[in-house]
Amino acid sequence: MFGSLSTRAVLKSLGIGVVLAILTLVGLSQAGVVSVMGSDLPTITVYQSPTCNCCGKWVQHLEEEGFTVESEMRQDMGSVKQQAGVPQQLGSCHTAIVGDYVVEGHVPADDIKQLLSNAPEGIQGLTVPGMPVGSPGMEQGDRLDPYDVLAFTSDGATRVVASYGE
Repeated sequence: MFGSLSTRAVLKSLGIGVVLAILTLVGLSQAGVVSVMGSDLPTITVYQSPTCNCCGKWVQHLEEEGFTVESEMRQDMGSVKQQAGVPQQLGSCHTAIVGDYVVEGHVPADDIKQLLSNAPEGIQGLTVPGMPVGSPGMEQGDRLDPYDVLAFTSDGATRVVASYGE
């Protein structure tokens, strides 16, 4: 059927071809992930109070996870949150803008990357209301209080997108 090639040689050739095809697909897949999850991440602008230490720790977390961060120190965080459309009950200490989204509080970088990668319709942003111990920037030893990352819409509706510490 294959002329003078032995069955073993044909299978070996097919095996190499399959491996090369898989490597090509994986490479393409990884290239897409890198463009969203790696160095091509958009700049995130963080508005924070100059007197809040945990905000700086959260910025450091973002940078360690590949984000370029521009920090703006503000005394008027209430008006920043209002302009960004953060419902009062979902507030925390700092507010960030990345692409078309608002990120409120100590949201883990991986959840922000997931938001940017999936770009769900109708979502205004992500929030971790309050300041739960153990969230990025709020680390205190081994303690990890349970907390949820919530996606929120412009009308204040929420849904849980990730849970930690349970």
